[in-house]
Amino acid sequence: MHVRSLSHDLSLSARIVAVLSCGLAALLLFGGSASAAQSGGGVIPDGPAKSQVKIKPLGLKHGRAKIMSEIRIHGSLKPFRNGQRVAVYLYKDGKRFDTRKVKVKQAGGRNYGTFETTVVTKGGNRYGVSAKYWGKAGARPVSKDSTVHKSWKVKYVSLSHGECGKVVKGFRKALNRLALVPAQGKCFNGKMDRAVLAYRKLNDMTRNAEASKTVVKRVFNRKGGYHVRRPELGDHMEAPLSKQVIVFSKGKKPYAIFPVASGAPATPTILGTYSFYWKDPGYNEKGMYYSSYFIRGYATHGYESVPNYPASHGCLRTFIADQPRIYEITQIGMPVYTFGNAFRGRVEPFKVKQSGGDLGPDLGATGGLDPTAFD
Repeated sequence: MHVRSLSHDLSLSARIVAVLSCGLAALLLFGGSASAAQSGGGVIPDGPAKSQVKIKPLGLKHGRAKIMSEIRIHGSLKPFRNGQRVAVYLYKDGKRFDTRKVKVKQAGGRNYGTFETTVVTKGGNRYGVSAKYWGKAGARPVSKDSTVHKSWKVKYVSLSHGECGKVVKGFRKALNRLALVPAQGKCFNGKMDRAVLAYRKLNDMTRNAEASKTVVKRVFNRKGGYHVRRPELGDHMEAPLSKQVIVFSKGKKPYAIFPVASGAPATPTILGTYSFYWKDPGYNEKGMYYSSYFIRGYATHGYESVPNYPASHGCLRTFIADQPRIYEITQIGMPVYTFGNAFRGRVEPFKVKQSGGDLGPDLGATGGLDPTAFD
């Protein structure tokens, strides 16, 4: 009986050894598979590191930016990897106008990076920005991520004579885009006064040189430009008498617009299509300055008095400071088209909900301008 018990114990020990041997074999097998996975043996590794990209516009005040302000777009991305780039999308009034691929720089040896770009608010009502990181493959993969859309409103300001700065410079360029031809520079001078006066005349606003918020906003957004009536005339001059301006245009594209005073009720400006046939430099005995004649005694010329209403003997009076440039533009044979009713008053006036003082007071016959000022 003692022998049988010993035999039984030996059999049990053998079974235990067999089980342990199988377990060890399985452990070695799976251990080998893990090693194979680490060495590219085909087992799927863990997923890429989760990324996080953030973005923020800097330089805003109560969610707004003054026109012509430079706004810094600052962002961050983690985790950091060498060679990362983020796509920055810029919007104006809901439409994307630019996409930039911005390089990410490591932030002081930490495990995240930063990126930055800038945008200047040159018009519109609202700007927006968002960013997206498309991820990174390779030995240290990173997932993709995107930001929420951040936006801000544009704040417009009024401008006045003698004011200087980047807003005035931007406004000057915006006037030029509408063919209102102020001189170059960053100060509000006499040439800009007359350009604003011409714009107000074109848009049936109070005839003065006040660059109100309404005017500044419309000009920056290219509203209120002149639509050419006779593009088939090629390089020509048009005089819409109801607007009291003259317009030089190449086909349908205006390139120079100036305020004028046309013929008074007793001596109206002749209507029709003509061409310049004679040019007379300097002053003549009637006080006409640098005259360009288009039929008989009718001419464009500078004069000491240029009211905001029809007042000449039939000619198109210009400001003396503008006339040398006009004289240079006019060429013998250039077509001239005069049309409209100078005494009809405002035609399709521009309307605002609350005019208040925004359109400015009536500053007299010349809108507060000095016809002889040469700045």
